[in-house]
Amino acid sequence: MYVVLMRTLLLFIIIVLVMRLMGKRQIGQLQPAELVVTILLSEVASQPMLEPDLPVLYSVVSLMLLTGFELLLSFVSLKSAKVRSILQGNSVVIIRDGVIQYEQIKRLRYTMDDILEALRQKDVFDISEVEYAVAETNGSLSVFLKPPYRTVSNEEIRCTVKDTGVAIAVVEDGELLENSILESGLDVAALNRVLKKKGIALENVLLVTVNKANEIVIYGKDGKQK
Repeated sequence: MYVVLMRTLLLFIIIVLVMRLMGKRQIGQLQPAELVVTILLSEVASQPMLEPDLPVLYSVVSLMLLTGFELLLSFVSLKSAKVRSILQGNSVVIIRDGVIQYEQIKRLRYTMDDILEALRQKDVFDISEVEYAVAETNGSLSVFLKPPYRTVSNEEIRCTVKDTGVAIAVVEDGELLENSILESGLDVAALNRVLKKKGIALENVLLVTVNKANEIVIYGKDGKQK
């Protein structure tokens, strides 16, 4: 039992390192070659756990080889558009100016149910509103709407919007987050004054965020904004 535990722990650590080397893509964003390598990695890693008599070194070597192949393919793909096209395929327009490109969806073996579902996930319920819909190489669908159906931007309506940046959490569960405080440029003394003014002690704070405009938002441990 001890041997199985140690094997599992070792392989877990190796798989985590391998996936870190391969990057941070989600499963839905994997290219075909990456998906194949990911499936093979899980299969190779499971063998020593299921078969205690199998030397764990065999799996480690296989994992390293698969990782090397994937990194090599990624490097070659970066350097060669032709290889990239062979390994990853090309994006395909399946709707153009509200018209379904039947030959393209037949070639991709998409059904209309597939397309309608993908459009609904983009909050599009009428194909006639679509100017372009592109099937990407990772299986996702990119949709560009016709002008009357697009969300109006601030630039288009000549509206000036205050840039508050991203709200950064500087306190979580009563604890000051030093790195976040440095990143935000928050004055801790100013924060303490705000907490005192609101009559809440630091240990009773669930979350504090601050944005680029130095706007501080405080949530107590009751979940309510103070």
